Amino acid sequence: MRQLAERARVSPATVNAVESGQRASLDVYARVATALGLSLHMAITDGRRRQEREPADLVHAAMGELEASLLAANGYVVAVDHPYQHYQFAGRADVMAWSTDQPALLHLENRTRFPDLQGAAGAFNAKCQYLAPVVARQLDLPRFASQTHVMVALWSAEVLHALRLRPATFRALCPDPAAALWQWLTGMPPTRGMTRTLVLLDPLARGRRRPFIDLEEALAGARPRVRGYAEAAASLRARRLA
Repeated sequence: MRQLAERARVSPATVNAVESGQRASLDVYARVATALGLSLHMAITDGRRRQEREPADLVHAAMGELEASLLAANGYVVAVDHPYQHYQFAGRADVMAWSTDQPALLHLENRTRFPDLQGAAGAFNAKCQYLAPVVARQLDLPRFASQTHVMVALWSAEVLHALRLRPATFRALCPDPAAALWQWLTGMPPTRGMTRTLVLLDPLARGRRRPFIDLEEALAGARPRVRGYAEAAASLRARRLA
């Protein structure tokens, strides 16, 4: 960060603020982009005019669509943006699947970036704690014998940087390997226990292109599929127009 600040001729505190998502001046954005070897793009829009109708978060929606299609192909019941409430705590589960034979629950929490890691961790922890008992009651089940909770992050340079900057935090939040998720994706969900894992997803994956990698692969030096949210969104828009 200090090296980047020196190249951009700004303070390390300014680089930290930009990285965490705080607003900065156009001059600062240009300096940081130039120091990183990136080109700066601007879009000037009139907020009073109707924009093209598309999901509020195009990348987040594409991640959910890919996950739902993979799970539905294995015959699971799939729920998207499922609301639940546990006493005073209310929330929504991005994508869920369940099997009543075991019974087993899969919960996927999608993240396109981590501007507020503590907030993301708090939301994920709360769902790991409260979601399964609520859904079991909704389905008239005594409980789920197995729970698989997965934080699914966008496979981007932006996210990889966040993971490598705070590996201990992510390992503490999602300590388990991704084996339970792979079991779900092969049609054999785990029969008991609870796991919390993190994987990276490429929402643009097609054909034989691998859509997921796990946390340890990401930390070991995996190459990003896209630079960041903006590139993923632009690619998805281009695909829709093709």
